Amino acid sequence: MPLPTQLRRRYCLWELLVFTAMVTVECANVGVTTIYKAAVTMGLNYHVYMAYSYAIAAAFLLPLASLIHRNTPLPPLTVVLLGKFFILGFLGFTGQYLMYLGIAYSSPTLGSAMSNLTPACTFCLAILFRLEKLKLRSLSSQAKIIGASVSIAGALVVVLYDGPMLIPAPDRDDLRISIIDRVMSGAQYDWVLGGSLLAAGYIVASVWYIFQTIFVKEYPA
Repeated sequence: MPLPTQLRRRYCLWELLVFTAMVTVECANVGVTTIYKAAVTMGLNYHVYMAYSYAIAAAFLLPLASLIHRNTPLPPLTVVLLGKFFILGFLGFTGQYLMYLGIAYSSPTLGSAMSNLTPACTFCLAILFRLEKLKLRSLSSQAKIIGASVSIAGALVVVLYDGPMLIPAPDRDDLRISIIDRVMSGAQYDWVLGGSLLAAGYIVASVWYIFQTIFVKEYPA
């Protein structure tokens, strides 16, 4: 039975909103990785960068969470629940640490390209954890399998193939190199090592997504 016109419009608007939000998040991630690479190139330690980012995030999110859930009855905090929180925090920190370290060794472009591993790894892990049902005759499952395969193959090509530099750094020693030039030139980087660290980071992020999906059912807040 076809949906009413008004309901169909609301559904299309919601899908458009979700798509716009996803594109915005990806653009923000690209901006963050570029700024991070520029900061590291100028001498900022990535440990200090992570400490600042976590501190600012905590200062913003903790009051916000308390305000939103002030009238929501929450389950009691048990040792098991705190242990699950620790696992989530450890996985999130490890994934982000590996990503930042990989970008420090490579470039923001490689970091953005390697992020395609996350949906592919998440899909594979979701099948292993039985959060996703794989139906080979289903068009949806076939599309997911093809997409995961292409994402993994593309990530491998990006890591293993080091092509020519598109924007080389100036040859003159007395010329001051701008921040963007230093970021794009990829000075003092190891492409394969950086790509491997990024791959490991995004795989850990996929595991983090799976555990978060499981734990959030027990503690929605």
